[in-house]
Amino acid sequence: MSDDLPQPLPDPKPEAAAQQSAAATGTASAASASGHEQLLAQFALSYLADRRSERRWRVFFRLAWLGFFLFLAWLLFFSQRHPGGAPSTPHTALIELRGEIAVDTEASAELMLSALKNAFEDQGAEAVVLRINSPGGSPVQAGIVYDEIKRLKAIHRKKVYAVVEEICASGAYYIAAAADEIYVDKASIVGSIGVLMDGFGYTGLMEKLGVERRLLTAGSNKGMLDPFTPMSAQQRGYAQAMLDQIHGQFIAVVKEGRGKRLKETPETFSGLFWNGEQAVKMGLADDFGSLDYVAREVVKAEEVIDYTPRDNVAERLAKRFGAAMGEGAVKALRNVAQVR
Repeated sequence: MSDDLPQPLPDPKPEAAAQQSAAATGTASAASASGHEQLLAQFALSYLADRRSERRWRVFFRLAWLGFFLFLAWLLFFSQRHPGGAPSTPHTALIELRGEIAVDTEASAELMLSALKNAFEDQGAEAVVLRINSPGGSPVQAGIVYDEIKRLKAIHRKKVYAVVEEICASGAYYIAAAADEIYVDKASIVGSIGVLMDGFGYTGLMEKLGVERRLLTAGSNKGMLDPFTPMSAQQRGYAQAMLDQIHGQFIAVVKEGRGKRLKETPETFSGLFWNGEQAVKMGLADDFGSLDYVAREVVKAEEVIDYTPRDNVAERLAKRFGAAMGEGAVKALRNVAQVR
């Protein structure tokens, strides 16, 4: 009897629920995958936008460096083509000689020669005045300037006057000797017609400290003037002969420039220096006077035009920015062709 009883039918609800759950899971997975794809797409777009922005800024800075470099080059070119902007009307040409006479200074032969050339070639310049405030320096640089003044005077038939402010000594007086006349203040320092070579010797100190100098040379005089090696009598004589020869050149230049006006004494070429009042009495200078006095009373052209070479805007900017500016400009020139 029990076997004939009807069996209960399975409940369809669990299967339907399972199917619905599976469908929901598939939908959620699809939605999640779609979200990841959208996120990746947004990330890719953002990355591309950043790359474009970065490239734009890189191009901008390269072009900015290039433009700045070209601007500096234009300023330098313009200043060389128009060194002083001096008018053609009658005037006194002024050139300042200040500080140490040496390479890479404001009183270097390179800068002085450029200024002298511009001043002499200007037809409106009635004469050239060197306003000097220098203790001297390199005899080579001074000799180059002296020779150029003599050459330009012969070509252009213009007179040169030296006006001394505080000091005109050694190499500065070497240059002043090329002038037709030298004007000073009563208290100016003038002279020091001599040559020197200085240094130090540490041999005695090394002996006290027990330090041994090991110097190897090919040539018996290659280590001459080495401060850690004793100076032989032969080497000392050689150095002194060289100084005497340069001193003789200096003396010849002064005698040629001053001529009969020079009242030579045993101390004239001894390296001593004197004030302006004594210099006039000794014939090392001609008279007392300032720049304005010489322009007004001697040259008869009161207007003064300055031909002194000075840093222009481009040079000042270049010095201010230093090596970084130059490096950036070079990089811009190298990379500008690669910009796309």
